[in-house]
Amino acid sequence: MKFDGKVVVITGAANGIGRATALAFGRAGARLVLVDRDAAAGEAAAGLVRQAGGEARFVAADVTRSAEVWGYVTAALDAHGRIDCFFNNAGIEGKVAPLAEYDEAVFDTVIGVNLKGVFLGLRHVLPVMLRQRSGAIVNTASVAGLVATPGMSAYVASKHAVIGLTKTAAGEAARAGVRVNAVCPGPVETRMMRSLESQLDPADPGAVARRYRAGLPSGRYTTPEEIANVVLFLCSDLAGNVNGAQWVVDGARTAIGGAVTQTLDR
Repeated sequence: MKFDGKVVVITGAANGIGRATALAFGRAGARLVLVDRDAAAGEAAAGLVRQAGGEARFVAADVTRSAEVWGYVTAALDAHGRIDCFFNNAGIEGKVAPLAEYDEAVFDTVIGVNLKGVFLGLRHVLPVMLRQRSGAIVNTASVAGLVATPGMSAYVASKHAVIGLTKTAAGEAARAGVRVNAVCPGPVETRMMRSLESQLDPADPGAVARRYRAGLPSGRYTTPEEIANVVLFLCSDLAGNVNGAQWVVDGARTAIGGAVTQTLDR
């Protein structure tokens, strides 16, 4: 799990899972290019990596725009000449609402970030890795990419599609020495969960959190650092023949099935 001198690009790096993974890679010796549309938070995340002794630079980009995606890829190549690992992580939750009432504009926005953003990342990073004949990519999917989550139709659709892209890319790139996998977090202690809790009960989001945790076999949310550990493993030589897989990190949430139906329960 050492990444001395390896060049790692992370999207959605300003907060949550992305920031935790950046810090983990930085501690492991990687040279980081952090990407986010929130410039202030992204610069702060890069600063945290540097304060911890790592090497990081920040590039502001909207992952839904091809030119800006190519911009962060170019920035990594200009600075380091290669990309060894790519954590294709940027994503948003959208709104919680029944499918029959889901706002079309919100649906388009979620699909744009969560699916098109992942596609564009693959589209521009894969050619670099194919030329190198090496590289590891981890896409952030979700347990919502494996099972239904009522009230989150756009998010569920986008994350199912991310798993499809992951498998397709893995099959296409394997002979070139490039691996593409997905990490599938369950509920994680991040801003996204705070947003979902507040949407479900604006008057008492803490009650939603308590109820939701009680329904999880582990009795708690996953930490961003636990997701980061899995991402580093999937990018490491320890996972040398792990390709086209989806790694679930959810404290047995999907294993028992029933807990995933609780999103719209009030």
